[in-house]
Amino acid sequence: MIRAADDGAQTPAQWFLGIPLRIILIVAISSIALWLIRRSIRSITNHVADGTPWLEREMLRPLGDSPVGAVLDRANPLANARRAQRARTIGSVLRSTASIAVGCTAFFLILDTLGISLAPFIASVGIVGVALGFGAQSLVKDFLTGLFMLLEDQYGVGDVIDVGPANGTVEAVTLRVTKIRDADGTLWYVPNGTMLRVGNKTQGWAIAVVEIDVDYFADLDEVRGLLAEAAARVVADPVIGSHILGEPTITGIERLSAEAVTLRLKVKTSPAQQWEVARELRIATRQALEQAHVPLAGQRDLMATHRAAVAERTGTRDPHDTPLDDIANEQGAREAASSGPAEA
Repeated sequence: MIRAADDGAQTPAQWFLGIPLRIILIVAISSIALWLIRRSIRSITNHVADGTPWLEREMLRPLGDSPVGAVLDRANPLANARRAQRARTIGSVLRSTASIAVGCTAFFLILDTLGISLAPFIASVGIVGVALGFGAQSLVKDFLTGLFMLLEDQYGVGDVIDVGPANGTVEAVTLRVTKIRDADGTLWYVPNGTMLRVGNKTQGWAIAVVEIDVDYFADLDEVRGLLAEAAARVVADPVIGSHILGEPTITGIERLSAEAVTLRLKVKTSPAQQWEVARELRIATRQALEQAHVPLAGQRDLMATHRAAVAERTGTRDPHDTPLDDIANEQGAREAASSGPAEA
């Protein structure tokens, strides 16, 4: 009898069920696994970015869609933007890492299925990786620093930070660079690996500091009382007062010179609100000192001139004038009256 086929021959179906089918299975399983991993990462990071719990059931109303969540979102939009960008940046890193890991595993399995020895290939890849590592040290440093910065939440979008050469508001954070807009409008691109230290001025809470230089001979007890009155006025404000977290503090003499005595007013505030609170404190302090006729450093003569002009314009005696002030004012008026006809 004639044998239908040689022992070493294979039919197309047998050949397909061998190496090709194994390669197809490796590619299919790897693709499905990668899709599931990337979808899980995207789902988790989107929930974190939106502020909704990951394990929240559909029958429960998400916090972000509730009235309370809407109020919280409006109350702190910078924190929401910071959380969203941080979550999405980490999600992008995790998805890229998953793609590289699954792709490399699938590639090595396919080579092994084809009967190709992996030892020389792995050695070559290792040498190339070492060479690239030495050539791209700064890039790797930037990525590692950016990753740890995001994980530790050192700063985020909307924070005002000081990194040395650049000082301003963070507009964007990536693994490689941080974009900072300074007070002049310049946008700085700072590589994360070059940041030796970072000062965050808007994380947790802040301190509003106002220094007042009053006249050397001013009554310091009266000045302290006026500063306390001004601070109480700012605290009672329904808008600005909501950002104040503690009682204002008036310290002793901070500096003493031949012309001025410096006092300091401090108050704890919400993050990123210390500048607005300090501006309101300066306005209230100026009004309180002016109403009490307490001159700032070097302004005693100008204060007296201003009081005399106001009294002449209104035709009333300044209640803060002493009898000596009255005599001086009368003498000045007589001199002005006597010099009038002569000049004419």
